[in-house]
Amino acid sequence: MTSSPFGRTVCAMVTPFTPDGELDLDGAQRLADHLVGAGGCDGLVLSGTTGEAPTTTDAEKSALVRAVAEAIGGRARITAGVGSSDTRHTIALARAAESAGAHGVLVVTPYYSRPPQEDVEEHFRTVADAVGVPVMLYDIPGRTGTRIEPETILRLAEHPRIAGVKDCAYDLLGSSKVIAGSGLAYYSGVEELILPLRAVGGVGCVSTVANVAGPAVAAVLDAYDRDDTAEATRRHQRLLPLVTAMMAGGLPGTVTAKALLGALGLPGGPVRAPLRAAAPDRVKELLAACEAAVGP
Repeated sequence: MTSSPFGRTVCAMVTPFTPDGELDLDGAQRLADHLVGAGGCDGLVLSGTTGEAPTTTDAEKSALVRAVAEAIGGRARITAGVGSSDTRHTIALARAAESAGAHGVLVVTPYYSRPPQEDVEEHFRTVADAVGVPVMLYDIPGRTGTRIEPETILRLAEHPRIAGVKDCAYDLLGSSKVIAGSGLAYYSGVEELILPLRAVGGVGCVSTVANVAGPAVAAVLDAYDRDDTAEATRRHQRLLPLVTAMMAGGLPGTVTAKALLGALGLPGGPVRAPLRAAAPDRVKELLAACEAAVGP
């Protein structure tokens, strides 16, 4: 399996807020400590989609990295989401994250402006040139409107600091070609494809579900890695109702993850507008699905 500086079972961690909506750094430290301890994760992505990056300030993003780095030390890898539509702003965020203690940065395709592939490639190269930590490309065309084409990723793989991809493109053929033709560490950013991507050479996942079921997510990869594909399949299938409830039930994963964290007595707090909290009946459904998924 390709080694990676980002970890294997990586949680796309929520950003905890206080009841009045302010950044909860104490809560972030307690949640991070839980996720890399009992939570079964060896990596965290901060300020990603699940981390509500669009509604946090640059100063909050840096403060979050510092606080989490202080809490977990060297027990897990910290990757900071630094993507934006503006290359200069992305560079500034990446440098700030590196200074704050991030071990790597997650850079999403510039969104809304929908740049052509040569501009997408130049954007990533420019950011990677500006930092001294590994870069994970974030390919999520359903949100950005622009794919990082496999041929583009293969060229970017030649850069010494571009080390991985968070894959949300729903294209196993394209991903398989890049995995076969590069040394990039591929992570499924899609919960239902964690096992399929691992089977074609991926190294792990960046998981929203891991906020509440990290050991169950890790157990899928553990079983596959010890060549017990039947057990890996069983554990994958056991997770599917929770994946459906959290990721395909009409609410964003941030909302469902924070609802479950609150029900489980873990830090999370409210979401920031325009997102709104899950209704009480939905929280009960989510909790039932979670309890069914995390057993032996």
